[in-house]
Amino acid sequence: MTNKEKNVKKPSTTPAVDKRSFWERNEASNGILLTETIKKYAISIFRGILLFGMCFMIIQPLLNKMALGFMAERDLYDTTIILVPKHFSVSNWKIAATLLNYKTTMFNTMWVSILVSVIQVCVCSLVGYGFSRFNFPFKRFWFFCVILVIVIPPQTISTSLFLHFRYFNLFGKTINLRGSMIPYIMMCLGCMGLKNGLYIFMIRQFFMGFPFELEEAAYVDGCGPFKTFFRIMIPGAKPIITSCFLFSFVWQWTDSFYSNLFLGKIQLLSIQLTSIVDKFGIYLTKMNGGASVVAPIGYSNAILSTGMLLAILPLIVLYIFCQRLFVESLASTGVKM
Repeated sequence: MTNKEKNVKKPSTTPAVDKRSFWERNEASNGILLTETIKKYAISIFRGILLFGMCFMIIQPLLNKMALGFMAERDLYDTTIILVPKHFSVSNWKIAATLLNYKTTMFNTMWVSILVSVIQVCVCSLVGYGFSRFNFPFKRFWFFCVILVIVIPPQTISTSLFLHFRYFNLFGKTINLRGSMIPYIMMCLGCMGLKNGLYIFMIRQFFMGFPFELEEAAYVDGCGPFKTFFRIMIPGAKPIITSCFLFSFVWQWTDSFYSNLFLGKIQLLSIQLTSIVDKFGIYLTKMNGGASVVAPIGYSNAILSTGMLLAILPLIVLYIFCQRLFVESLASTGVKM
C-alpha cells in the first residue's frame, strides 16, 4: 500500500451528532419535538404513579399488620396512632408464636409442603407430557376432565372425599385413613390434589411448544419414550417445572381445606391459625389466674395479624431468595407458551 493510499481518510460510519440546542431543534421541527418530549415525560410520570399506587395497595395491608404486631395493648385503642406505635413491644410476636407452637408447626408445614409439591410436579409432568405428545383413546375427554378439575372448586366433592377415606374399603375391610398423609398422597398421585389440573395444563402447554425434532433425534439414537422424557424433555422443561413447584409449595403452605379434611392430626400453620383467637382467650384466662376473661376484639385482631405474618414469613424469605429464578421461569414459560 502506497503512502498516498494510507493518507486517504476512510468515511466515518458513526452517526453525526446534532450539536444544536433543544430549542433550536424544536424550532426546526415546528414544535413537534417539544410536544413529543412533554408527552413522553407525562406518560412516564403517569406510569410511575400508577405503579406506586398498585404496589402500595399490595403492601399496605402488610404494613398495617406489621404495625399491629409491634404495638402495645394500649396503643391499639389510641386513635392518634395509625402505623407508628408510641410504645414499641414484641410481646404480640411472642404470644402468637406460643399459641401457634411455631417451631413444630413450621417444621410440619415445611416437610408436608415439600413432599406434596415434589409428588405433584413429578406426576403432573408425566401426565402433561402424555397429553402433549401421545394419542390414546378418549384423549379429548380426559383433557376435558382436567379442565373440569380446574373449574370446579374442590368444596363440591368434600362430602364424597370425606366418606370415601373415612370408610376406605381395603379388600373388604373398612379403614379410617383420615388424619394421616396417606389419603392426600393418594390424591396427589392420582392428579386430584390441590391445583393439579392447573399444573397439568401449564406443563402440557409448555411441551406443546417444545421442538419435536429433539425427540425424533433421541428416538433415532435408540432412546425409548421414558428415556427421552427424563433425559431430553425434563432438562428442557426446568422453567415450567420450577414455576409449578413454587406455585404448589405456596398454595400448599397456605391451604386449609385439604389440611383440615385429611391432615387434622398434623399441626400445620394454616390449621393452627384458624383457632388462634380462641387459644388467645384461653391464654388470657390462664394469665389471669383461671378467672374467665373475654379477649378484647382489638387485641385479638392484633394477635391474629401477627400470627398471619408469622405464617407467611417463610414465604417472603423464599421469594426474596428465589425471586430471580421465579421471574426467569415465568418469563421463559410465557415465551414457550
